[in-house]
Amino acid sequence: MSKSLFRKKSIEQIQVDASQGFADAEAAGTGLRRSLGTFDLTMMGVAAIVGAGIFAMIGQASFDAGPAVIFLFIFTAVACAFSGLCYAEFASRIPVAGSAYTYSYASFGELIAWIIGWDLIIEYAIGNIAVAISWSDYFTGMLKGYGINIPAFMTTDYLSASRGFVDGGEAIQQALTQGYTLPQLSVMTGDQLTALSDKLNPSLIEAFDAWTHAPMLGNMRVIADFPALVITVLITALVYIGIRESKFASNAMTILKLSVIILVIVLGAFYVHPTNWSPFAPSGVAGVMKGIAAVFFAYIGFDALSTTAEECKNPQRDLPRAIIYSLAICTVLYVVLAIVLTGMVSYTQLKTGEPLAFVFGPAGANIPWVAGIISISAVIAMATVFLVFQIGQPRLWMAMSRDGLLPKIFSSIHPKFKTPWFATIITGLVVAIPSLFMNLTEVTGLTSIGTLFAFVLVCGGVLLKDKEFGYENRFIPYINSQWIVPIGFVLVWAGFAYFWPDIIKDIFTVTPKEDETFWSAFGPKLPMLVFVVFSLVITILSFLKRLSLIPVLGLLSCAYLMSGLEASNWWRFGIWLVFGLLIYVFYGYSHSKLHQREAAAGA
Repeated sequence: MSKSLFRKKSIEQIQVDASQGFADAEAAGTGLRRSLGTFDLTMMGVAAIVGAGIFAMIGQASFDAGPAVIFLFIFTAVACAFSGLCYAEFASRIPVAGSAYTYSYASFGELIAWIIGWDLIIEYAIGNIAVAISWSDYFTGMLKGYGINIPAFMTTDYLSASRGFVDGGEAIQQALTQGYTLPQLSVMTGDQLTALSDKLNPSLIEAFDAWTHAPMLGNMRVIADFPALVITVLITALVYIGIRESKFASNAMTILKLSVIILVIVLGAFYVHPTNWSPFAPSGVAGVMKGIAAVFFAYIGFDALSTTAEECKNPQRDLPRAIIYSLAICTVLYVVLAIVLTGMVSYTQLKTGEPLAFVFGPAGANIPWVAGIISISAVIAMATVFLVFQIGQPRLWMAMSRDGLLPKIFSSIHPKFKTPWFATIITGLVVAIPSLFMNLTEVTGLTSIGTLFAFVLVCGGVLLKDKEFGYENRFIPYINSQWIVPIGFVLVWAGFAYFWPDIIKDIFTVTPKEDETFWSAFGPKLPMLVFVVFSLVITILSFLKRLSLIPVLGLLSCAYLMSGLEASNWWRFGIWLVFGLLIYVFYGYSHSKLHQREAAAGA
């Protein structure tokens, strides 16, 4: 059995199954419509990447790193570029739907393919829960700018409201006894609330308002994020209708979004004060690296392009180009925007969820109409990200269904719209229901670790397929890592030992605090220690096996980003994978097409 768990599909077999696979779930000849070109795919990639990162997370990252945040975006872009090249290599050789799942089936075998397919649900579906919640926040903020206020219990998730009532109840009650009213507190800025109490902030006031004013249904408060539900239903309906209609909508929204961002950059450049760029890196390397996992969330999305391979006009040519083009465009936007923002106001003022609007407010350029445009563009940005991810998840389930790992109905194609209708509906339900109640913080970290895990396996898959790919006619040029990686490994550690010895000491030293046990202090360090051992093993293999340099760098950079995530993300991720393995053991293994072929051959 252990051998059959790692049974692989050859690239040739994957392509044959793709050409015939729909006959298993629907009438032959009802394949997906090929309508996407390089421009369409590039716009989809940009639409998926440019969203919460550029409109929200850039503020927190700038606060932590100062103007040196540009290095944070560049480093993360390089890590994603290495992974993107590996995706492009596979996409050019296996031009079928399925993304990292299909690539892992060809490289590692069925068990790992199932694990990565189950893991990618975190990136697409769970990631879209985060996007839906963020869209709701921007949408309600935009409405407030026009004087339209939706009750807080209809725009807040239950968990945040409950925590806000407990955490801020005492401070808010003190403010109320001083003569303030809850509506007055609701319109105060963060600085005004902090002046009353360092425990108060706008999010806490909104959560308290939601909890105290929510209607009761029996003993339960009715608190849910209804705008998140509405956007989920609308986008799912658009994806259900068809890829061509989704393509036109995505292109239009993306072009509008990019135009607004360029306007912000050009206009903001006239209000830059170079003195704000000093100090350039106030918190040093530690500050720059502090938010790297959060910034990575801003780059998630380009890999979703590979799930549309069967809807591309020329996937071998268009997919690799689109992946690289979209990454390059977004990196330039992130870096230039970070330079402008940190030049317009001091980095110390950018700890806000709406940094673009903030720098055009009273603390910066003081141009209210620009802030209004930014609010509208943020709503559009979130919608385009949502659209691309909602397209990716059903096509992943479709690929897994073809292989027998999920029921046949998941690969059923609508006879009129030519889309995986059942998988699209299920995706909508998986996103819509949790988005009503889940907290944004709870899902972003899980999305990042799931996506990075997929990137690691894709880079590893290219290394395993290196000999099969050969040295000619490959998208990733072969560069011998035999000496480059070992020398780089030594130089990196020597640099840390010379310039930042405290970092090395912190990695290998466990010092429990007064209220900590040894194991509670050791736990957060474990991912980094595992990475150190892992990087040493990869370095040795690079020397002995002469591995290809680019996938090695992708493997190491993504594994490093994973090591920086909090321990809570790791155990949640582990629980999710265990649940998925149970489904594979009790359904996927016995229904696998490869298993059935092996059984037939044995008979």
